[in-house]
Amino acid sequence: MRKLRIALAQTNPTVGDLEGNTQMIISCIEQARDLGVDLVVFPELAITGYPPEDLLFKIDFVKENIRCLSDIVPHTGSITAVVGYVHMEDDIYNTGAVIHRGELVRVCHKSYLPNYGVFDENRYFQAGRDLSVFTLNDVTFGVNICEDIWYPGGPTHYQALLGNAELIVNISASPYHAGKRSARAQMLATRARDDVVVVAFTNMVGGQDELIFDGSSLVIDQEGEILAEGAPFAEDMIVADVDADVVTAARLRDPRRRQDKVADSQHGDLVEEVDLGFHEHTKRRPPLPRRQVPHYDGTEEVYHALVLGTRDYVRKNRFNKVVVGLSGGVDSAMVAVIAVEALGRENVVTVYMPSRYSSKESERDAAEVSRRLGTELLTIPIEDIFSAYLATMAPAFQGAEPNVAEENFQARIRGNILMGLSNKFGWLVLTTGNKSETSVGYATLYGDMAGGYCVLKDVPKMMVYELARYVNAAASREIIPQNVLTKVPTAELRPNQKDEDSLPPYPVLDRVLQAYVEEDNTYEEILSRGLDAETVDRVIAMVDANEYKRRQAPPGIKISPKAFGKDRRMPITNRFRSFHVKK
Repeated sequence: MRKLRIALAQTNPTVGDLEGNTQMIISCIEQARDLGVDLVVFPELAITGYPPEDLLFKIDFVKENIRCLSDIVPHTGSITAVVGYVHMEDDIYNTGAVIHRGELVRVCHKSYLPNYGVFDENRYFQAGRDLSVFTLNDVTFGVNICEDIWYPGGPTHYQALLGNAELIVNISASPYHAGKRSARAQMLATRARDDVVVVAFTNMVGGQDELIFDGSSLVIDQEGEILAEGAPFAEDMIVADVDADVVTAARLRDPRRRQDKVADSQHGDLVEEVDLGFHEHTKRRPPLPRRQVPHYDGTEEVYHALVLGTRDYVRKNRFNKVVVGLSGGVDSAMVAVIAVEALGRENVVTVYMPSRYSSKESERDAAEVSRRLGTELLTIPIEDIFSAYLATMAPAFQGAEPNVAEENFQARIRGNILMGLSNKFGWLVLTTGNKSETSVGYATLYGDMAGGYCVLKDVPKMMVYELARYVNAAASREIIPQNVLTKVPTAELRPNQKDEDSLPPYPVLDRVLQAYVEEDNTYEEILSRGLDAETVDRVIAMVDANEYKRRQAPPGIKISPKAFGKDRRMPITNRFRSFHVKK
């Protein structure tokens, strides 16, 4: 029987930590060897971390990553490895290095360079034009990289058809957004069925600035069925035995390959074959370990993504503690919950900062959230500071009616206090705004926007409530008090203030934002959804007018297909309008 034991090393590298990432790779090679593995596969750019962005313009960075690869090579010994790194010849390439018996055998360059959404690979890399397949233990496998496998007529097709690869190894750094895992799995299953090939998809895991990599690596057989899968949002090593004879038998029953080979015969020189020989195992292979991985969907999946993103941003940037301003509302409560889950209650400090407009209800709710989470709570009243601001600015404001300027003093005082605690103790400030507020500018620049990381930056308001209900249900008790979930949202910056004084109701607002921001619908398409024209005009106007605020906001976790920042790049100075301006 022609069998190959493969391991997918689902690692969590840190961008720029070349030495640390290298040691992680070497450790995984040793672990794979102990499991009797023939071929161990690492994610895309596993040595550098992904995305390295403009570090790629630093020659010393590229050279150091090549040196790290040379450190890895001798550790392979009796095992074959595919390691993602940056290769440099006349240009630089996003590359998978094939290492066999302590030697670098071949480099496989990425052919399709994504240049949309969060990707800028044409900015950095040259595209590869050659394809290779490798025969190991009489099993043939092809190596391609991330985007390469998303194209039906791409490298996978030619490697399986013209190179007779029974196994396709795809090394990937595929960023997460809600719903992508299932869509990606369907794509991989389609590729496996169409090309009658086993697909081993090795995905990176972890947080990198605003991106989350969810792991969820997969081995899918030629029928599109899952042979093995990696844990979501966690480091893992997935081991599977690939039976090439089963693939060959399936191909004999599939007439499509015969027709495709005739049609593509002129491309036969695209694929080069490399014979790696056989691995001689001196001891019996251990049986495959039983695997059971959690499966998350919907709100639960988003929650785990937010926890991973928060944990990795804090730890990879070498912070030990975070500080969260509690208002008594659902957003700040949700951020505190995520922080405690990610970092432990001992590493989360919460702060309540009441002013003259803060209600007893908010004070009680903030204290109760802190108590239930077990965090340290600091209460720092801002009334004296607020009064001093008003008195100081009174001469300059003379003759002008009070407005948002006075209201925003409170938000800016609170931002100053949180940043003061950050400066004094080295705590990272987690801001508490959500995507709905960020979209329309319902936030105070240098006030509640002040901080180091915005956990809910890409989470609409109504999803915040869903997350809160999920947290309570998962814990089988109220982590977030029911009163926090049912009270009317308010910033409490003036008497009897409610968010709906300035905004449409959040369910309506989120519908408009979904259509305009995330789906890029035209004005007419948005109205066709039954939304009120005046409301749509108003929301679009607020979104367009507040690009300058969003540019100054802290980074935050991407969980939607289109997040502010790299996904949606709008000019600040912009007079184009998508709505009907009333004369």
